[in-house]
Amino acid sequence: MVWLLILKSLYFFLPAYVANMAPVLFRWIPWLNKPVHERLLGGHKTWRGIVVATIMGAIVFALQKYAYAVGFDKIALIDYNNFSWLMGALLGAGAILGDAVESYYKRKAGIPPGHSWMPWDQLDFVIGGVLLGMILYVPPAEVVLVLLVASPVLHIATNYIGYLIGVNEKKY
Repeated sequence: MVWLLILKSLYFFLPAYVANMAPVLFRWIPWLNKPVHERLLGGHKTWRGIVVATIMGAIVFALQKYAYAVGFDKIALIDYNNFSWLMGALLGAGAILGDAVESYYKRKAGIPPGHSWMPWDQLDFVIGGVLLGMILYVPPAEVVLVLLVASPVLHIATNYIGYLIGVNEKKY
């Protein structure tokens, strides 16, 4: 039963996970490669990242919605028929905006871009995604708890895999 809750929680939050990775995966796109605010957020938080993350969140949610409609509903936390792609856009935008807020406080704390600030580097996108997503859906407390516990582990593992394949310069 616990494993099903974990699986449903992670599947629900998939748009935010993909959105969080999207700016790195799509950094080759030349459009909107302008920092949002270099002094406050650092030079690596770009308009392209915000747009790509939001779009990817919407696309992943639309795919989940389609999968739900054709019978892939066993691990669904929500009835995807009751939500539009906007839910995915909110999860994606929230994830990337949560990361931007964390970057702002990281700069205020004097931590340079690219340096670790545990646990906030692993939780910022979760907090942002959950909060913005609450505009359309408030997940149960146990789902939020699963996301807050599992996401840092997944974040560190994903970054380490990225390091091994040459996408990331740092291990975590």
